[in-house]
Amino acid sequence: MYQVLLTVLLTASAYGCGQTSYPPYSSRVVNGITARPYSWPWQISLQVNHGSSFSHTCGGTLISTDWVMTAGHCISEGRSYRVVLGEFNRDVHEGGEQVISPAKIVVHPGWNKNCVSCGNDIALIKLSKPAYLNDKVQVACIPPSGYLLPNNFYCYITGWGRLYTNGPLPEKLQQAYIPVIDYQHCSQRDWWGSTVKPTMICAGGAEKAGCNGDSGGPLNCKGSNGLWYVHGVTSFVSSRGCNTPKKPTVWTRVSAFTDWIAQTMAYN
Repeated sequence: MYQVLLTVLLTASAYGCGQTSYPPYSSRVVNGITARPYSWPWQISLQVNHGSSFSHTCGGTLISTDWVMTAGHCISEGRSYRVVLGEFNRDVHEGGEQVISPAKIVVHPGWNKNCVSCGNDIALIKLSKPAYLNDKVQVACIPPSGYLLPNNFYCYITGWGRLYTNGPLPEKLQQAYIPVIDYQHCSQRDWWGSTVKPTMICAGGAEKAGCNGDSGGPLNCKGSNGLWYVHGVTSFVSSRGCNTPKKPTVWTRVSAFTDWIAQTMAYN
């Protein structure tokens, strides 16, 4: 069953992954722009319960009709969560939202909440019912195991994270077009040094970067076949601020966890 599921994940183009009914805006402006509504249909809002209401805490990616991928640090034991799909403006009910509670949450066994730089910052959420795929809700493609993006390859970060360090959370989904910084460069001493690991991806920089609230969300990269692949799960930024020179946003590299993803989905 595991091998069958792995094949499905890696050949998901036959099943319609990584496609959008609303092509995203081509943004190259500093600090990103408001995304075109529903142009990132696999983007989800992970929301946490505060007693009488839920609020956005992290992003995430729909990788099958039953499973969502997010960051391990987005999950706290004992908290109650829900997944909102088809979301664009968090402050307005627009009619396309699907709100689904988790049936099970699986955090990577190697994740250590006291050591984010140790890696393994990834978790999977099994939905209590399948997502209904339509023009506003679609599944992302997963890159092949071990695949590495080349240096300076441009991708999009998307999310409802803060617009700048200590800034406000936006109502509408944001996007920014950012370059990948390969491990050789990002691990240099005056960059992230040993903090960044080979199982991570660096991207962005002082002008455009992820920020608090983007955690768990996707790094969206267009493949040569025209499909969108989620290569990263937003993990951490510099403690000095979201837009810090030589401290790009760091993602969990999805292609380093393809086997774990497939195994988790197969046996749960």
